[in-house]
Amino acid sequence: MTAHVSDEAPRRSARDRLLASADELFYDEGVHTVGIDRVIEHAGVAKASLYRLFGSKEDLVAAYLAARHERNLAELRAAAGRFENPREGVLAVFDTQAKWLRRRAYRGCAFARASAEPSAGAQVQAATDAYRAAIQALFTELTVRAGVPDPQGLAVQLHALYHGADIVVASSRRSKLIAAVRSAAETLLAAAWRDEPETVHFHGPHG
Repeated sequence: MTAHVSDEAPRRSARDRLLASADELFYDEGVHTVGIDRVIEHAGVAKASLYRLFGSKEDLVAAYLAARHERNLAELRAAAGRFENPREGVLAVFDTQAKWLRRRAYRGCAFARASAEPSAGAQVQAATDAYRAAIQALFTELTVRAGVPDPQGLAVQLHALYHGADIVVASSRRSKLIAAVRSAAETLLAAAWRDEPETVHFHGPHG
């Protein structure tokens, strides 16, 4: 008799199922709106598993945001890493953000949404601060590699544009605004390399 081999994928761990459920429900409906019992039911685990693995709802929210942080930064770094030219890497970060903004299910930055809720605690704020710091650190890394005169200043400007786009564009979903964000990033980059050959110079009729 031959052994039966199941075609089904191995069942995910209770931790993975809880995090997946938290990610879906907290992001779609809000952290404050979704109760622990709802997450437990959605994940199909025992209540004891949640408290054993995470301790509290606040700890689960922090873990959900930490997972988002890791996933988002990995995607942004991978996009930037496809280009040897750090200027192209910066634009790849904005292109990745634009891809997220165009998704039908996109409801804005998970960190901004969570930290804006009245129930947001210290862990949520810490996770939000850490995520924003990581985005700025990525821009700083790219601008330092590019050798611009003021890499820190340019990184702050790029991060402000990135963060502002997340708020403004996500609420409107207008494709022209998304394109304008990339154009603004290109303008900042061009200004940082005023003396580079790629800069466009306008001359008189005989120039």
